[in-house]
Amino acid sequence: MILGGGYGGLPTARRLEKLLPAQSAKVTVVSDVNFMLYTPLLPGAAGGTLDPRHVVVPLREELKQTAFRLGHVTGLDTTAKTVTVTGGEGRVDHLPYDQLVVALGSTSRTLPIPGLAEHGVGFKTISEAIALRNRLVSTLERAEISEDPAERRALLTYVFVGAGYAGLEGIAELQDFAADVVEHYPRCRLEGMRFILVEARDRVMPEISASLADFAAHELTRRGIDIRVATTLEDVAADSVKLSDSEERVPCRTLCWTAGVKPVPIVAELGLPLDEGRIKVDRCCRVEGLDGVWAVGDAAAVPDPARPGEACPPTAQHAMRQGKVVAENITLAFASRKPKPFTYKTLGVFVDMGRYQAVAETAGIRWRGFPAWFLARTYHLALMPGYRRRLRITVDWTVDLLFPRDSSELGQLGHPPRLGEDASGQEAAGLPGTALKDGSGAPADTQAAAADGAVDADDATA
Repeated sequence: MILGGGYGGLPTARRLEKLLPAQSAKVTVVSDVNFMLYTPLLPGAAGGTLDPRHVVVPLREELKQTAFRLGHVTGLDTTAKTVTVTGGEGRVDHLPYDQLVVALGSTSRTLPIPGLAEHGVGFKTISEAIALRNRLVSTLERAEISEDPAERRALLTYVFVGAGYAGLEGIAELQDFAADVVEHYPRCRLEGMRFILVEARDRVMPEISASLADFAAHELTRRGIDIRVATTLEDVAADSVKLSDSEERVPCRTLCWTAGVKPVPIVAELGLPLDEGRIKVDRCCRVEGLDGVWAVGDAAAVPDPARPGEACPPTAQHAMRQGKVVAENITLAFASRKPKPFTYKTLGVFVDMGRYQAVAETAGIRWRGFPAWFLARTYHLALMPGYRRRLRITVDWTVDLLFPRDSSELGQLGHPPRLGEDASGQEAAGLPGTALKDGSGAPADTQAAAADGAVDADDATA
């Protein structure tokens, strides 16, 4: 039984399919969405260079001999060796297991900052990425017709909090997208757009060397992005934010929160031993004190071979390798043999900033500019499961090189109006309807559903 179909769960299942003889065991993956999100390409989906469908991997297509169960993990009984799964329409099943792999992933780590939950948007799921892109286009549309200079200034200001991988790549792609589409908005072009990147530490990207981080910061600054290090977010309002480096409030209608991740909440309710919120495991990814229970990915505190005494960072490359090691250890457990330790050390890091610019570090060699950009795209393309998806991504990137990006705002996508309403949610043909409550592009009764969907995806795609 594999809980989670993301970077930890899918590689575990695929490896087991190769290692286990046919019909020798039943392998089941449980996930609350039927796809794996390839998170390194999420900024590309938000920036319009990639079709959102091409950055997700359908689990049923990739799993040839593995059963798949769509549902939420809501409980675990390690004594009876059963997992409680809640599916559609509230159906509850208690699924038995012999070997269990917990790969539930992570969600955005938020802080108790006033107004953050009400006015901020994350950048962890595909729904959040597309919502952020739609919001950018929506603010351009509203600013173009606004007669109030203060309102236009707030609409055209975008603040990203967190200068790690997600924050740096996210603001670079969104600014790149904005630079393309603002040409269609004459008044906005004259007013100018403002992007601010806020980081609490003393420099951006502490995960990479200082020289590469400086190059990345210089590239973003050259594009007009305002980088503020050693700065924190103090509070968020509907039309402004308060930063610690100034007494004045920054007028802003869009705040994107990318300041770290944490295990999904259900991890704390499974009764497994925890280490600072992550499941405590040994070097072989076995959960301490439990037989036949393993944990991988962002939810597991796997000892890092490269940094004794510390856990592996919550990155895709570690989760994938941990999943493969656990699959091999499960087959060794069937043969009553000693499991293998996780020995992988980070081989490189890639930060794609769009516009043929990136920074990378591979095997001690530092890359920057176009060579790093080419390496980053080649690396991500090679790791994407399935040759058909690789081909689709290649086509998307090629089209982006030849044609400008689409500026359509598809906020209603997946939330059609009721029968009797027009596309804006207004009453049509004298029939009762539901008027829009805000400028999101979706009827009011669908906004709560959209929010619920974002939470569901958050739990599963980590």
